[in-house]
Amino acid sequence: MPTVSVGRDRLFQALGRTYTEEEFEDLCFKFGIELDDVTTEKAIIRKEKHLDEEDPSEDEEVIYKIEVPANRLILVPFFSPGLKFRGRYDLLCLEGLAQALRIFNGLDPIPTYNVANISKESMLKMHVRTETSLVRPYVVCAVLRGVTFDEARYNSFIDLQDRLHQNICRRRTLVAIGTHDLDTIKGPFTYEALPPPEINFIPLKQTKNFRADVLMEFYKSDMKLKKFLHIIENSRVFPVIYDHSRTVLSLPPIINGAHSAISLETKNVFIECTATDLTKANIVLNTMVSMFSVYCERKFEVEPVEVIYPDGKSYICPDLSLYQMVVPLSCITNTVGVSLPVHEVAGLLNKMQLHAEPSVSKEKQTIFTISVPPTRSDILHPCDVAEDVAIAYGYNEIPKMKLPSLKPQSLNQFSDLIRTEIAMVGYTEVLTWILCSYKENFTMLNRKDDKATAAINGNPRNADFEVVRTSLMPGILKTVGHNKDHPKPIKIFEVGDVVLLNETKDVGASNRRYLAALYCGSTSGFELIHGLVDRIMEVIGTPFVAPGDKTGYSIQSSDEPEFLPGRQANVIYMGKQIGTFGIVHPQVLDNFDIPDPCSFVELDIESFL
Repeated sequence: MPTVSVGRDRLFQALGRTYTEEEFEDLCFKFGIELDDVTTEKAIIRKEKHLDEEDPSEDEEVIYKIEVPANRLILVPFFSPGLKFRGRYDLLCLEGLAQALRIFNGLDPIPTYNVANISKESMLKMHVRTETSLVRPYVVCAVLRGVTFDEARYNSFIDLQDRLHQNICRRRTLVAIGTHDLDTIKGPFTYEALPPPEINFIPLKQTKNFRADVLMEFYKSDMKLKKFLHIIENSRVFPVIYDHSRTVLSLPPIINGAHSAISLETKNVFIECTATDLTKANIVLNTMVSMFSVYCERKFEVEPVEVIYPDGKSYICPDLSLYQMVVPLSCITNTVGVSLPVHEVAGLLNKMQLHAEPSVSKEKQTIFTISVPPTRSDILHPCDVAEDVAIAYGYNEIPKMKLPSLKPQSLNQFSDLIRTEIAMVGYTEVLTWILCSYKENFTMLNRKDDKATAAINGNPRNADFEVVRTSLMPGILKTVGHNKDHPKPIKIFEVGDVVLLNETKDVGASNRRYLAALYCGSTSGFELIHGLVDRIMEVIGTPFVAPGDKTGYSIQSSDEPEFLPGRQANVIYMGKQIGTFGIVHPQVLDNFDIPDPCSFVELDIESFL
């Protein structure tokens, strides 16, 4: 979940009004994002340097950290292997946030992005050489003309590149962005792949010339860039972009050249994105140009570039055309769960930057023709449209209802009822790992492995996850051991699955639903846990009967190694043993570093069904 840091005052200026912190939190909630933190730039620096906190002074700029939740950023559609990650990348910068919120509040219309109407002969050209297929085969480009930068806009421009690199670009492995001052270079450009010794240039923020292979060694000590070196360092050829004069623009995905570096005085920006995934490259390019074309002399207009591949095929980019999608009104209302009139759905979609044109199909069904702008690469399916309607309508306004077809499994329903009853007795529920160490599952409980009960992991990541638990007891005791300083008594329980080997199953093992409860304290005794067993049986409706009677439950002496001899008993239900309770053996308590006596019960509650 990426977090976008923006200056509060600049954001409010872009939104056209000021908000209290509570009002802005409410706006973010309605839009589906979250105000995660309110801080200052100096406070962030102090935190990074582990310095003591100070009261902020009046001249410090207030920073809002806004979190874009995962459900708005990453979805994985099984039907689209070329788009494993998609999301609201337009929300990763102040410009996109402000624009989205202004449209959501009804202050601005949906912007129309245009590609400048220039002849193909007048376009800048990028020629792609054959060798690039060995390392990064794709490149897309565009030009922003007449851009006006100030310090805040420039910083936002750089920050958006970094956030895209971290998210959709997958740390530059899929896409790498290069931005250049067009007035310092001259087209046509070439995208090549050459042996490292043949590439020489002055990299960004350096003053001397480096050969590419030497530069890779140089950056191994650079904290920021060394994490990207692995992408190409073992390749026989390195990707490189030249201008007409053989000036190096960039060595993607590592570093740009110093010659074409942009600055606050830059007016014309040349953007190139090299990639191993062409779809993502187009999304990244569209995001960059759509967010910052707002600062161009001709607002929302982008100059295209022709990319010419070795096979003679050429492509004009960026493609800022609208994507049309037809969605029935019934699909939207059924998915959201609210019956909405046509005009209201159209208005809600407009708030989310989706222009909706209603019409009637041949089947006399109301449908919407949705125009998806280039900033909304996350809209791929009618479900995405319905999700935006639900956000704009307000999730809290959607009435709760239970689907008639939704019937819980009897085991889960019974487990919930058991949890409620034990909680009302005063026990607190815990949830522990289903994997544990071999030692915890056997040795620390004084048990021996019979080789026929436990499912052993063949290649565990570490010693804590060697075995699938055959009992809830290790997790319960570990919980107490890590909280032994907690006020006594400690009364905890867990309802969860254990896994037992079972040759009759196709996978060789089966899950069983167990209940375990523990009472830890200086007065812990057999009678306390016995009372809990009686209460469980009472609420289930099972009477206590004499041993041998199969109409209810009874107890009989047991000899389990994890319990104290003579202070333990088996629970017999309908003539079958379903569990054991008693006082935990002192050696077992010592193994888990528990200083106080404990009484414990564990039952197989599936037997009740």
